[in-house]
Amino acid sequence: MITGSQCRAARALVEISRPMLARRSEVSVDAIERFENVSGSLKRTEIQAIQDTLEELGAVFIPENGSGYGVRLKFNNLEAAEIARFECEGGLVADDRVP
Repeated sequence: MITGSQCRAARALVEISRPMLARRSEVSVDAIERFENVSGSLKRTEIQAIQDTLEELGAVFIPENGSGYGVRLKFNNLEAAEIARFECEGGLVADDRVP
C-alpha cells in the first residue's frame, strides 16, 4: 500500500489534479486530500484504487528498501528505446575484473 506522501508525489509526477484523480479512481476529493495530508485514513480498497489509477498514468511506487519509500515515473516508449540503444553500443561484454 502506498503512503499519503507517495500519493502526493505521484500526482505531481503524472501531473494530475485531485479532482481528476478522484473521478478516475472513484474516491472522493476530500478523502484524497485527507490521505495526502495524513490527517485521515482510507479503506484499503480506496488506497488500492488510487494506486492503480496513478500506476496507469505512469507512476511506479518503490516500497521501503532501507532508504525509505519512493515514487518515480515509468520510462515512455521513446526513452525505453533510447536506453536499449545505449545498452547495445558498448561492444562485447567482458569480465571487468582486474587480475
